[in-house]
Amino acid sequence: MSGLYTELVGSGRPRFAFLHGLFGRGRNWTQLARQLDEAGMPAVLFDLPDHGRSAWSSRFSYPAMADAVAEEIDLRLGSAAQLILVGHSMGGKVAMLTALAHPELVAGLVVVDIAPGRSDQVDTFTPLVAAMRSLDLDTLDSRAEADQRLRDQVPDDAVRLFLLQNLRRKGGWHWQPNLALLGNSLDAIGGWPDVTAAPYPGPVLWLAGERSGYVRPVHDAAMRELFPAVRKVVVPGAGHWVHADAPEFTFEALRDFAEQVSPPSRP
Repeated sequence: MSGLYTELVGSGRPRFAFLHGLFGRGRNWTQLARQLDEAGMPAVLFDLPDHGRSAWSSRFSYPAMADAVAEEIDLRLGSAAQLILVGHSMGGKVAMLTALAHPELVAGLVVVDIAPGRSDQVDTFTPLVAAMRSLDLDTLDSRAEADQRLRDQVPDDAVRLFLLQNLRRKGGWHWQPNLALLGNSLDAIGGWPDVTAAPYPGPVLWLAGERSGYVRPVHDAAMRELFPAVRKVVVPGAGHWVHADAPEFTFEALRDFAEQVSPPSRP
């Protein structure tokens, strides 16, 4: 698997790499990445396989996604990349597996509202996939019309806007992600593969939304077994989309974590 699209925010060697969740794309992290760049820490945003501008695949596989991310990091930055890898939801699982399989590339890991195990909440995407599939793209005139057509099936404005970011018009309307594959792979997306790699020894920040059910106390043991240096932080008032619900808290957490991972040199 190859062909990942990346976008650099800032200039120079990136300090952070961001991996998005299901039906997301790298640009979902742009605002936070710009804040980090202003703090002197450029970032690279990934479109994961079957999402955004990255290549499609024929089968959903977390290990293959992690290898693709590692390959892109090594290609762009070399084996001494030493990035802080940040992943949310599906991207958090990819980030964890990347750190486990390729620890030499990862100076630190930030896992945002996901755990190394089964995520039953992926079932909430079933009606969203059905809504996306029900949209007759051949008779669609505008994005505003698409928004109106989806309103009954997806009444939450934020969720509907999130989905519609994936609608593109080039030679006719189409969904940019691999909707057929992803829609048929929800069970695998909610799963977690068998891990045989040694625990990741580096520093790990685990951000959990206070109002989210994706991270629960039952997950703590598995997380600490794979990531013994993990520090769990519950983000007040945040749901699953922690970085959208609490952007300033998330920025400060990432900035402080980066300083702990590699303190800046002092004159």
